[in-house]
Amino acid sequence: MLKLDRNHDPRKNAELISRITGKNLSMDQLVSETNQLFREASADYKPLITNSNKKLFSLFTNFRTNLRRVLQTKSAFDDTVYYDTIVDANGNVFPDWMGKLNEEYKHLVKELNREVHIEDFGAVGDGITDNTEAFRMALGHGHVKVYVPEGIFAVKEIKLPSYSSLVGAGKGKTVIKLHDSAPKGKRLVTNKHHRTGNRNIYVSGMTLDWNVERLGDVEKTSTWGNHSSCLLYANVKYGWVKDVEGINPGLHCFDISSTLYNYYGDGYRARGGSEYIWLDNLTGYGFGDDGITTHHSDNIFISNCHMSDPSGKAHKKGFSNSNGIEIDDGSRNVWLLNNSSARCFGGIEIKAHHTSSAANNVVIIGHLSVNDNRSYNFRHIGHHKETDPESKTAINIMAANIVSIYPILTELYANSSPRAMVVSAYKNVAVNHFTAIGDPSYEYNGDPAIAIQYRARNVILKNIELSGFTKAGTDIKVFGGSNHADNVKIRNVVTTHSAPKAIEIGKGVETFSVEKVYAEAVNGRTVVQIAGDESVLKDIQSKGFKQNISINSGNEISV
Repeated sequence: MLKLDRNHDPRKNAELISRITGKNLSMDQLVSETNQLFREASADYKPLITNSNKKLFSLFTNFRTNLRRVLQTKSAFDDTVYYDTIVDANGNVFPDWMGKLNEEYKHLVKELNREVHIEDFGAVGDGITDNTEAFRMALGHGHVKVYVPEGIFAVKEIKLPSYSSLVGAGKGKTVIKLHDSAPKGKRLVTNKHHRTGNRNIYVSGMTLDWNVERLGDVEKTSTWGNHSSCLLYANVKYGWVKDVEGINPGLHCFDISSTLYNYYGDGYRARGGSEYIWLDNLTGYGFGDDGITTHHSDNIFISNCHMSDPSGKAHKKGFSNSNGIEIDDGSRNVWLLNNSSARCFGGIEIKAHHTSSAANNVVIIGHLSVNDNRSYNFRHIGHHKETDPESKTAINIMAANIVSIYPILTELYANSSPRAMVVSAYKNVAVNHFTAIGDPSYEYNGDPAIAIQYRARNVILKNIELSGFTKAGTDIKVFGGSNHADNVKIRNVVTTHSAPKAIEIGKGVETFSVEKVYAEAVNGRTVVQIAGDESVLKDIQSKGFKQNISINSGNEISV
């Protein structure tokens, strides 16, 4: 079995994905096909309209709360800009706003009118000396490039002004470490002005050690909000983090965020979000919550990163939602390219808390998940049940050329059953070229490998390959019931020696189609099982299954 340790080089991810899947996909064709699937999935989408009069009335009836809401939030529907995915002549993939960020990098270089070495300000890389003041003097008011040599440089916090560049000698060579006397809530590296904002900040070539050991045996390693992380960009416009490792933070390794997190409800986003940020070749482990996370920020590119082995200690034991990469509350226009995760709760989680707007307009191209509990988890908490309000913002996900290997149970979230993918509450989801590999000897307790559930709508799965989930109940299950999924299309599925049922459609799912399925097993039971009336079924073939199609309509079962 493939094992990705904490020293895995994520720059090899694209090659690994190609080797595992046996596919050498044309990026141009992959992107074009996935875009077309997304357009089809979202063709019938009608956004929920909010009642502005009701909101105005509540402003006067709950004056204090809503005054804070006005000051701290903005509408989740204002100023929405949609971007395309670009594939250049060499097959490189990036969002089409990258040109703007590249121009700002040139602008940053022009604005750096000083280059200094941190040792010239009295810094000592012995892992003991407090170098906070040396970094403060070296960075000054910005417009400076600060070189940090090999060594371990202890600090209580580094605050980066606008137009600044912090450059080390490489991961594991230059180590910036939180001083033993630093409080629990300290960020190791962050920008200087969270409320008024900063711009054009660059960090590269170092290890950031949050030094969680200094806290001793504590029950929880973080304080509140966006504190307690290795690196935080809060209200940063135009930022880069490249070739950096994050170690053992109380909360996150890397957090691209707003000034404050925001929980004023679905339909609101925080003011002071970051925008136009590129994270590349980042690695991290031991995180108390997530490896990489984003909040209320726009236009983020995360490429060639690897996150593994969280501690989960930002949460109560057994309830740790610690993800490799989490695209969280209010995030928009986020691209993820050829990243990887291992032994996390979620490999990639796209989500929101029930009191916040969901992340939307997210594109995943290439991801390798190994031994994560839920390799791909898309959900808006608190908007799943029939009695919950319908999510206004959980929309628009594209995922292509992704892999799940051996999802397993984890102590991080003790009662969470393993899944290769879960889609809950989200609308307009297109998944293209997904390879899910289960462990044939692992006890999946009859649960599905892929679950489309909890009021998910407008979902298309195409070019899906599953194998090894022999002790699962179903390879792909579209859940019925009072909070059933709907408008689900499944095409081009191959299952090989996997679950006894390839596809199951639950009762109450009104609109669905299943086309071009081939399933092979030794003692397979049913290729497609439907609880309800037949919708669109085409080209269902199998080898080693008792029956291709089972339709249970009321008390009658027809084969």
